[in-house]
Amino acid sequence: MTVSFWQQRAREPDLACDVAIVGAGIIGCSTAYWLHRLRPSLRVLLLDAGQVASGASGRNAGFLIQGTATDYVTDQKKYGPERAKELWHLTRENRDLLVSELRPEVFHLEASGSMTVAGTREEDERLRASVSPMRYDGASVAYVTAADTNRRLRSQGFFGALYVSSGAMLDSVALVRHLADESKAEVLPHHPVLELDERADQVTLETPVRRVRAAQVVLAMNAYTPKLVPELGKMVRPVRAQMLATAPLLPRWLHVPAYTHEGYFYIRQLVDGTVLLGGARHLHRVKEVGYKDETTPDLQADLEAYLHHYFPQRADVQVVRRWSGVMGFSPDGLPIWGPVPGHNRTLWAGGFTGHGMSFGFRFGMMMAELTMGYTHAEYADLFASTRFIKPPRQAVSKAS
Repeated sequence: MTVSFWQQRAREPDLACDVAIVGAGIIGCSTAYWLHRLRPSLRVLLLDAGQVASGASGRNAGFLIQGTATDYVTDQKKYGPERAKELWHLTRENRDLLVSELRPEVFHLEASGSMTVAGTREEDERLRASVSPMRYDGASVAYVTAADTNRRLRSQGFFGALYVSSGAMLDSVALVRHLADESKAEVLPHHPVLELDERADQVTLETPVRRVRAAQVVLAMNAYTPKLVPELGKMVRPVRAQMLATAPLLPRWLHVPAYTHEGYFYIRQLVDGTVLLGGARHLHRVKEVGYKDETTPDLQADLEAYLHHYFPQRADVQVVRRWSGVMGFSPDGLPIWGPVPGHNRTLWAGGFTGHGMSFGFRFGMMMAELTMGYTHAEYADLFASTRFIKPPRQAVSKAS
């Protein structure tokens, strides 16, 4: 995006603030909330290219799960037992803080528990094997047999599942808007940041509407971070997710959010009977990479085929809405934070890999602490961008 001579002359007056946050999604609004809790006197501005929750934070299914997209045994192998445990406890803290700090009724939080459902026998074996280490690490979890899983979900064809009592579901747009309101930050919608210029004592953000000057900046743009800072494209890549919503199906039969096939499909039902279904990205991996906000007939057909196969009694339901959202994926599937290269007053966060709701509120607390100079913020090392920076190779001296 460029700005014409006439638009430049017509811009609104400059604004100055203590902290400017770019991106009014779950991470940006959570960071603003915790900054206000830490130091109410701060002037915080929330800038967004669209509106509050107009990106991925407002386009998901509203799942509040614990852990990552995969089973606990896989997490232990991939990240190590201690990191897997930390991830679990952080996401549990995230859920508990949403309940204790905010007004859950505003964003329709339903403390339903959640089910991670196996789509294959192999996945079922991993879920079963995850029960013991999860309980050892403090998770309230139970294995559900295939028969009981299908009875509970009124489905057919699923294998076993894990039921996690602390899982929940919510209205993601209502949550993010609530956070923006509670943060007392000044929200600047339709303010895409075109340029970031840091000098010794401040950071200047250029937008088509006005110039913003800040003592510190947090980039909470997730998938869109590389558009402003291209060198971060090595850590965050854009991946599209697609969903659909059905006409209400009553009486309601699905009372827990179900995460199936290693997280590649996810389904829930609202109180009014509306079914939300998303996923199938793994069947169209190449096409689902990029920034296009559009649905595709092939993937949407796969979503409907999933509904027909596993929930045949609902096969004739009418689809009333289809949509997509662009997520930010990281190389190892975990969120990332770090200083923007070449900047001392600007931090960034991204790479939530489709799980911003499960990490976001607690992650925002960490980002607020780091912004305020708390170098020993809890979990900071777990997500630091330095894990992707290889140490320089040391020269090996030859013996004479």
